[in-house]
Amino acid sequence: MDPQQAQTAKTFDSYKDTYSEAVDAAVSFTGLSADFFTKVKASYISDIVNAHFSDGAALSALDIGCGVGNYHALLTPMFNALAGVDVSNACVEMARQRNSSVNYKVYDGRTLPYENASFDVAFTICVMHHVPPSQWENFAREMRRILKPGGLALVFEHNPRNPLTMRAVSSCPFDEDAVLLRSEETEGLFRNAGFNSVSSRFILSIPPANAFLRRIDRLFAGVPFGGQYYVAATA
Repeated sequence: MDPQQAQTAKTFDSYKDTYSEAVDAAVSFTGLSADFFTKVKASYISDIVNAHFSDGAALSALDIGCGVGNYHALLTPMFNALAGVDVSNACVEMARQRNSSVNYKVYDGRTLPYENASFDVAFTICVMHHVPPSQWENFAREMRRILKPGGLALVFEHNPRNPLTMRAVSSCPFDEDAVLLRSEETEGLFRNAGFNSVSSRFILSIPPANAFLRRIDRLFAGVPFGGQYYVAATA
């Protein structure tokens, strides 16, 4: 494993029991919680997948950088099969204990331990800023490799243009060495990896706590000041 990835794995091993509490502390100034942001992004994933495919319940999906599996209780009903992979052994073991129906693996941070064209959907949530910049291109290529033709890739990331996001990142102990990507940079990486129909949308311009507020949030999707953004791309 790359030394920087090994250090990342060690850092997240140490937060396997307190990950949500650390995020809660970092975002406490917003009056929101880690659980709120988890539910929001799970809802966005559901909306995007259902818009891309006609039958989400028949799909296989992979969460790259799954951590302790915070999203998986919400996402498991969406898919026929859900898998998660991470560099942190301790986090993967915790995820297994929490979500027995999800297939988890540990990997070296470079080569995903799956055959070509294994999944319909691959998503990664606030993970790429922990990947060494020298490995960003490989990260995107690996997502492309394990997707079936026509499969969907989703990348959620912090928006470095948003001052509240930057405050939260600077307050989060495991984001100390994070290198944030602008949306256009992430788009470029996925285009270069061979993806099609690459596009980005900004989210969390307002707290989208329900379907109605998500519709309002989408009205600001083209304005680059939301707290986070997602890039969607087709294999």
